[in-house]
Amino acid sequence: MYRKIYSKLIEWKKSESRSPLLLRGARQVGKSYILEKFGEYEFSGCHIFNFEMNKNLFSAFENDLDPERIIKDLSIVSGKKIDTKTELVIFDEIQECPKALTSLKYFCEQMPRLHLCCAGSLLGVKLNSESFPVGKVEFIDIHPLCFEEFLRAMNDDIALELFFDFDSNEKQSEIAHQKLWDYFREYSVTGGMPQVVATYSKHRDNAIEAMNKARSIQKRLVESYHNDFAKHSGKVNSLHIISVFENIPTQLSANMDRSVKKYQFKDVIQRKKSYAELQGPIEWLDKAGLILKVKKCNRSEIPFETFCKKNIFKLFVFDIGLLGAMLDLPVSMIYTQDFGITKGYFAENFVAQEFVSNSISKLYSWSEKTSEIEFLRIVDNEPVPVEVKSGTRLQAKSLQQYILRYSPKLAVKLSGKPLKRNKTSPIQNYPLYWASKI
Repeated sequence: MYRKIYSKLIEWKKSESRSPLLLRGARQVGKSYILEKFGEYEFSGCHIFNFEMNKNLFSAFENDLDPERIIKDLSIVSGKKIDTKTELVIFDEIQECPKALTSLKYFCEQMPRLHLCCAGSLLGVKLNSESFPVGKVEFIDIHPLCFEEFLRAMNDDIALELFFDFDSNEKQSEIAHQKLWDYFREYSVTGGMPQVVATYSKHRDNAIEAMNKARSIQKRLVESYHNDFAKHSGKVNSLHIISVFENIPTQLSANMDRSVKKYQFKDVIQRKKSYAELQGPIEWLDKAGLILKVKKCNRSEIPFETFCKKNIFKLFVFDIGLLGAMLDLPVSMIYTQDFGITKGYFAENFVAQEFVSNSISKLYSWSEKTSEIEFLRIVDNEPVPVEVKSGTRLQAKSLQQYILRYSPKLAVKLSGKPLKRNKTSPIQNYPLYWASKI
């Protein structure tokens, strides 16, 4: 399965000044898979050590953290000699062994030629200052499959070619748009979790069966995340984390005017109604990579962070497919886009996911008085407002107010309509599925 981060792994391999690499992401987003394929295709040999599956590995890091001795001991455990010059070593689920994390500092300093990659879930939650080798590792973040990766997984060369026609098109044909829009509707059901997409692709000849199989996997994934909460945060904290996690789809779906409002703290956890009381569970989910936070700016000026308040933000689920599963929305309703006037939150969640998957590390929106814009981006060092519409109605009063106040060089509307560029206006109309092209 094609993943865009593969090119980053190649860059890391070729770098003369590389440090051990740490691949971060939520559970089941494909960390282990992509590293295994990287080892298979790019190295003469690959050695995988999973600290969650094999607790005996811990002993290799007990007495000292000398890289040469560790490699020798790991060779004994695996029964295969490790060539530190030509082979790849993978530490999987490294968060389970804090001393293995600490050892990365010494691998960086004393064995810089070794190609050492690590993968971990809940790293943002599990890491602490004692175990983490600050400045001695490189990071790559991996997310669910974005829309482009989904198209590649469907093995439709025509659709993929149409997707890459963005830069050469002034105006898109209705037929081309409809083909990509149909795939967007499928992606709205599946989301980007690799196991879900792979299963859906395999059974796609029978659409209903494929969607139902995808939903079954999504429900199991949500349940596995609940188990993680209990395992890694304690009984009381896990109940609070579950409450916040399950409440996000509920709040999103409750927006009756097509626009997602700021996150409301009241009634999420019994007898707790302030940001200070919910901050812990929200930060836990954020660090675990299971939610997407969009901060609200009260002015559109760079740096955006200056005009945000820490307790005013929007929250989305990190995968649009899991969002549908958590709401128990029938897959047929999602595919036909037939779930009422509240479906705007699905479009916003999709756009947030596309931005994050394409290396936008922080998300922002804009709100002044009664006007709101779903997202703010920086393009060519200029703020760019991004208005999101789930359908084909493009009336955008807030965007007009934004233009009157800030006179942007570029403003973008994302909707269900085909691409149409306007050389005489700053407003450009893009289909939702091209959100990553902004």
